[in-house]
Amino acid sequence: MLKKWFCLWLVMLLCAGCACAAPLETDVPIELTSPSAMLVEAETGTVIFEKGADERRQVASVTKLMTLLICLEKLEAGEISLKDQVTVSPEAAGQIGSQALLDAHAAYSLETLLHATIIASANDAACALAEHMAGTEGAFAELMNARAQELGMENTFYTNSTGLPDSAQYTTARDVAVLASEVCKHPLYFEHASVWMDTLTHPSGRTTDLTNTNRLVRFYDGCDGLKTGSADVSKYCLVSTAQKNGLRLIAVVLGTPVSQTRFDEARAMMDYGFASYKRVALLQSGDRLGKTVRVRMGMQDELEAAAGNGVSMLIRPGQEKQLSLEVELSEEVNAPVRQGDTLGVVRVLMNGEIIAKLPAVASEDVGMPGLLEGFVRLFANWR
Repeated sequence: MLKKWFCLWLVMLLCAGCACAAPLETDVPIELTSPSAMLVEAETGTVIFEKGADERRQVASVTKLMTLLICLEKLEAGEISLKDQVTVSPEAAGQIGSQALLDAHAAYSLETLLHATIIASANDAACALAEHMAGTEGAFAELMNARAQELGMENTFYTNSTGLPDSAQYTTARDVAVLASEVCKHPLYFEHASVWMDTLTHPSGRTTDLTNTNRLVRFYDGCDGLKTGSADVSKYCLVSTAQKNGLRLIAVVLGTPVSQTRFDEARAMMDYGFASYKRVALLQSGDRLGKTVRVRMGMQDELEAAAGNGVSMLIRPGQEKQLSLEVELSEEVNAPVRQGDTLGVVRVLMNGEIIAKLPAVASEDVGMPGLLEGFVRLFANWR
């Protein structure tokens, strides 16, 4: 029974690779007091375990992860630039809660505002970014909701860019995990999120000290993000990520009554994940498989097969010895052959049982010979 259960979730990991799949562990393996929590592998979104993952709740400044994701995506698309000068509106400067104490009507570089939003969770900086990208914060909230739908965040609705309390605004631990996994795809985020303390110099010359709201960045080995949040209605929230030995985990903790508890429980979740799992890449897309197929009437007589997709999975330490690959190819193919054409199948086996399949494909093009060369090859084969 255990073997069948393991194969089932491994197939889901290989084929789905998203936070909507069933968790690897049906029970929460550590003591958690937080009402909503989730431990996720960042690259695939694979859920290791969860608690109250679909309960709708406000998450305060964790909301800013969507604001930051949209900003990072627009930067990569060339729609905005880190050098953009952003004039802070009175509405942005007047945001309550955590702030960078921006001056109304003053111009700051977009990079400065991004930095303050990530490190200090500054509401004024986040609002200024939103207005710069969409004109108004209301228009930006529409972008946030559209992006949430694209990511499959079915239980999320945004009304502002900061996470300031609004009864109409909500999300879930599952949707936050999806969002966090997407943010982790952007290296620029970590250049800012891993900074513990910094100083913001305003255009007027005065300064504001910025301190990272995520204590684990300083006190947990490998931690370099992601976001905290706190308000009376949301209580204390944390989305934290750390990377060790090629494995990046995301711990989501929402609705905790005591601030320190969110850090303690996120730490315990990641400790468990790093101690209990390792990420193994069996194949990368395009890896040569060491097997060939005969090619009829081609510029060459045989063609090496390659993996059509990559295979990556979470396993318990020691289970890699139980994994193996089986390659089955066609005996021959007719030229011309294009790189990526299917030649057969690669099976992933656990203790001899098939747990996943992926295509074996042509590693390169093989064209047909010219008339003269074709005649020579035909004659050679005929003899």
